[in-house]
Amino acid sequence: MTNTNYPSATPQEQAPKNNKGGKNLLIILLAAVLLGTWGYLLYDKNKTNEKIQEGEQQSMSYMSQRDSLKSMYDDAEMRLDSITGANNNLQGEKSALQQEIDAKKKEIRSILNKKNASDAELKRARTLIAELNDKITGLEAEVTRLTGENQELTAFNTTLKQEKSDLEQNLQSTTTQKEELEKTVDVASTFSASNIQIAAVNEKKGGKEKATTTAKRVDKLVVSFDVENRIAKSGPADMYLIVTGPDGKPISEEGMSLTTRTDGDKVYTAKIPIEYEQGSRKPVQFPIRQNDFQTGNYKIEIYHNGFKIGEGVRSLKKGGLFG
Repeated sequence: MTNTNYPSATPQEQAPKNNKGGKNLLIILLAAVLLGTWGYLLYDKNKTNEKIQEGEQQSMSYMSQRDSLKSMYDDAEMRLDSITGANNNLQGEKSALQQEIDAKKKEIRSILNKKNASDAELKRARTLIAELNDKITGLEAEVTRLTGENQELTAFNTTLKQEKSDLEQNLQSTTTQKEELEKTVDVASTFSASNIQIAAVNEKKGGKEKATTTAKRVDKLVVSFDVENRIAKSGPADMYLIVTGPDGKPISEEGMSLTTRTDGDKVYTAKIPIEYEQGSRKPVQFPIRQNDFQTGNYKIEIYHNGFKIGEGVRSLKKGGLFG
């Protein structure tokens, strides 16, 4: 049986060797797949980490850009507040420039308040902030100009007030001087009386008059005098007579009162209007009548412009048996 041509059992023992080789190959393949999977997973993880890092970097860049824009906007707004806060006119008034600035501020705030603003929007915000700063610079220049003009106006107003005060003082001084001068002229225009005479007259039948000194025969006292003044202007003037009888009482009607400059209010006997011609001497004559003249002294005082300018006395005596 040893030398038979049939296949021997020896070749049959090599089959396990082939199976073992296939198993090893399978293991190798599985290992390769596993390594490939690990490699892919590692690669994918690295890519994911890179994307995360890239996203974080982009987010950080976005936040940094957004914070930078917000800081720039805050600085611009502080500049604007310092201008409008220092200038009351800009607080209450909305000029075309101010309205344009407000519009840009509104758009900038709208972009910066967005959580996911696009790059284009952030770029727009940056442009708007730059334009806003330009407008604020223009506003600062306008405020500087207005402040300068205001200072000039303030200085001008101060000068005007001082000039007004000086004019008022000068006017007051001039008015005072004018009043004093008018008062001086007024006092200086007071007439002086001269050649004062008091005649006691007895009126006879037929219109004849006769001088007398007997009280019971006196019908009237005729007062005559001359007045003159070189300063007094031509025109009407009033003379006042105060006649005081022997009883010490003035001869006067009720309500006839004169305010004098030195003796207070006094009742007067007669008011004598005259027409005076400047620089001339004016003769004045006036009769004093009453029903019964008493024995004694009659005092006559002459007043003009509130001043007493002259006086005289006429004595009347008691008549005798043949008087």
